[in-house]
Amino acid sequence: MLYTKLLKPLLFRLAPEQAHHLTVKLLETSLMIPGVSAIMRNQYHLVDTRLRRQCFGIDFPNPVGLAAGFDKDGRYFHAMSNLGFGFIEIGTVTPRPQGGNPQPRLFRLPKDKALINRMGFNNEGVDALVERLKKGRPEGVVIGGNIGKNKDTPNEKATDDYLICFEKLFPYVDYFVVNVSSPNTPNLRDLQEKEPLTKLLSTLQQRNKEEASPKPILLKIAPDLTDGQLDDILEIAKATELAGIIATNTTISREGLETNTTEVSTIGNGGLSGAPLRKRATEVIRYLAEHSKGELPIVGVGGITSGQDAVDKLAAGACLIQVYSGLIYAGPTLVKDICKAVLAE
Repeated sequence: MLYTKLLKPLLFRLAPEQAHHLTVKLLETSLMIPGVSAIMRNQYHLVDTRLRRQCFGIDFPNPVGLAAGFDKDGRYFHAMSNLGFGFIEIGTVTPRPQGGNPQPRLFRLPKDKALINRMGFNNEGVDALVERLKKGRPEGVVIGGNIGKNKDTPNEKATDDYLICFEKLFPYVDYFVVNVSSPNTPNLRDLQEKEPLTKLLSTLQQRNKEEASPKPILLKIAPDLTDGQLDDILEIAKATELAGIIATNTTISREGLETNTTEVSTIGNGGLSGAPLRKRATEVIRYLAEHSKGELPIVGVGGITSGQDAVDKLAAGACLIQVYSGLIYAGPTLVKDICKAVLAE
């Protein structure tokens, strides 16, 4: 209530990227006050053994995660862990630092409870992320590492970039996500095609198996894939022994928006996230779950703005869910609301 009635109207007066940094800075500053962390945990955490999930060999305290993109550089995962998440995915990170696309590159569509972003994998590089992870992690929260390639790395050398990130992050994260589905890096989605994707994932798995204790590798896919392409993904997942799929990333579609067409056109290119993605993301989850006969773990993400939205994705076949855009519109109580909805089923 405090967020939606007071904070959100103020934050929505600011540019989205500015509001993002200010919000997290306010959270971090408040947590420096003695006792605030305990108050937040009491307000936002819901601890119940019935919420626990085991997916791809990892025990999760609850099924609600923070999606990649919110904390690309591992600056905020300590602060965000106070909001009740069962897991936090950091990244997408690339081998070398890159500034991303020119600003403005993040846009709100309030009528649709949506965002359009063309961030372009802006991050400080994997070495900076590793240095922050070395300083310690929040207790009891699973941490995933979302990895990508630099913009100026040609696709034929993309595997090298993913390997660099994998090897440097390996000691510090619990699972990996291979991101080849962002629409904001030129030609990146070409890596979702069968041949290059099989090569990339096979190479990563080969390197993974050289470790004494291999870690789960998941693939994040676009919602814009056809059924035939989804069939290819399932075939590749089986052949490369993927631990699971994250469905889905943002969409390039603009169908069914309530926001004025001219306004949307003025914003230009970028990936759409938020409520308009809800239906398609759930369809992809259901398709993958049914055609893998429930044997492939799926993390559901896309358009979750309420507890019911999350329950629908779990019912469609997801074992875990992730949120990002929904937090911006619903506020930090969303995590607890989802946990309550899951328990009520």
